[in-house]
Amino acid sequence: MTAWPDLIRSLDIQAAACAALGSPFSAALLAKVSADAAAGGGALGLFAPWAGAGTRTLLESAVALRLLGALHDEVLARPDGALAAAYPAQERAGEADAAWRAASASIDADGPRIAAFMAHEPQTNEVRRSACLLPGFLTVAAETGLPLRCFEVGASAGLNQLWDRYRYRLGEAATWGAADSPVEIPAEWRGPLPPLEAPIEVIARGACDRKPVDLTDAAARRRLRAYVWPDQFDRLERLDAAVAMALAAGTRVEAEDAVSWARRRAAPEAGAVTVLYHSVFWQYMPAESQTALAAVIAAHGAAARAEAPFAWLRMEPDPDNSAVMQTRLTLWPGGETRALAAVHPRGAWVEWAGNDRRTP
Repeated sequence: MTAWPDLIRSLDIQAAACAALGSPFSAALLAKVSADAAAGGGALGLFAPWAGAGTRTLLESAVALRLLGALHDEVLARPDGALAAAYPAQERAGEADAAWRAASASIDADGPRIAAFMAHEPQTNEVRRSACLLPGFLTVAAETGLPLRCFEVGASAGLNQLWDRYRYRLGEAATWGAADSPVEIPAEWRGPLPPLEAPIEVIARGACDRKPVDLTDAAARRRLRAYVWPDQFDRLERLDAAVAMALAAGTRVEAEDAVSWARRRAAPEAGAVTVLYHSVFWQYMPAESQTALAAVIAAHGAAARAEAPFAWLRMEPDPDNSAVMQTRLTLWPGGETRALAAVHPRGAWVEWAGNDRRTP
């Protein structure tokens, strides 16, 4: 097997993205992977299931992130091993050269285990994305004056179900949430503030995922941690705190397709506003599933009444520019869609436009 140009291009693009998103270690390690694959080294065989795939397919399939996750999983499983010794830790920076030497040895000795880890698509649960969803929930509550029924699709481990129990720092301007929450979410805030004084009462919540992460399973929790880049300690600490909260709360995610689940669970009901929400999920659905879920959402919207509103809240790429992530809200009756904010892919900043931007 020889490397094909699209594979090397996809690895290099992902390395640049890691650097831009604040993980220089992951970027440096992927550069080593790219060089090894280009030379026909041991890493190349791990990409055999995607042989000949184009750059877009490789990026959408997150093959580079699968390998990063597999290597980080080994570090978490074997904290005294050679690979772990070269990885970043609170007391030291990582050494990409040493890490790649240890990783190469692991690939040679334990390639099937790494390949098995890579066979499953990455599944993250970025808690900080709740900072992008919070202002949408506040807007819904302010405009309807009703308690909320919150239903999340593509929920992974379900950590963003607890969005109303976290503490938020919106730049230097404001805070929201319980001061004693074990999970604090900081976000740089740009623009005017959302309606922070809107009364929030969540009277029902639920979530689904085709392959939910079982937080009671230690191996599943480790896999969730493995997809967090190892030099981003704040993300790891926030994830651990959110997992502990979810376990204490008995958070559950139902194993079901988003289309059937949303049809069954998220219809509007009188006396509350029903919110169907998701974050960085839509783009991973097949086109036919997108069409089917959009039809369910439209049907729920058509059934909405003043006493039983329905909201669709999402943090996804701008439909007209996939390079821009947005928080968008559609609220029925009426069905007007608003681009509430441009946001960082992992919630590091929110540029709030609020009610000033409306889209067709």
